[in-house]
Amino acid sequence: MSLPTGDAQVPEEPTTADRVHSLLSATSSLTVRALGEHHELDTPVSVHGSRLRLRVPLDAPLTAAAAGASDGLAVVLDVTDVSPVAVRDRIRARLTLAGRLHLAHLTDDGLGVHLRVDVAHAVLATPYGTNALTAAELTLATPDPLARHEAALLTHLADDHADALDLLTRLLDPALLTHRPAVRPLALDRHGLVLRLDHSHGHRDVRLVFPQPADDTEDFGHRMHELLTAAEHGLPARRR
Repeated sequence: MSLPTGDAQVPEEPTTADRVHSLLSATSSLTVRALGEHHELDTPVSVHGSRLRLRVPLDAPLTAAAAGASDGLAVVLDVTDVSPVAVRDRIRARLTLAGRLHLAHLTDDGLGVHLRVDVAHAVLATPYGTNALTAAELTLATPDPLARHEAALLTHLADDHADALDLLTRLLDPALLTHRPAVRPLALDRHGLVLRLDHSHGHRDVRLVFPQPADDTEDFGHRMHELLTAAEHGLPARRR
């Protein structure tokens, strides 16, 4: 078995729009800034192109504010992406979106309302840089099939498969392992797995790229098996 060492037709990581879509799809909490106030919401987010849907209680201040704004209410949304695995510097990204909030409709149970946010633009800040995108770019995002499962998959890998993590280090540049860093899984998506190498003096993140993108959680298992097989037999793998 061999793994490709390069393929210009296969992306090695998600686009900024893909990352934003995945973060929104997986989050269960966010902050809405409107009318000079901050509203902390515990709610899943439904993503439909550049439109988001939030569920809030009937008596929430945002409900009344949205109902009273015929042209929509100017809002800013803040979402923080925190690693589900305990590592140093757990914040993986901060997302800020600006747009207009509208009252959509009552929830099926009649106990809340759905609010719609028409996103105008967004900014994603990570340890590797800051990128802005427009509503049109967000509309072109490809939903990641692993986004909603990432936390469970990462914690399972970290808690139950230390042997697999140790084996995967064979795919890394040996120079990165000189000081025997602690190795923890930091992030994953359909394109690959990111490992955090944690030293006493700092840390470094390395992406291991799957031979082919994963289509679902079962396919993710196959992609991981291919990486582990490559590590076991000393085969090449792409990394960033």
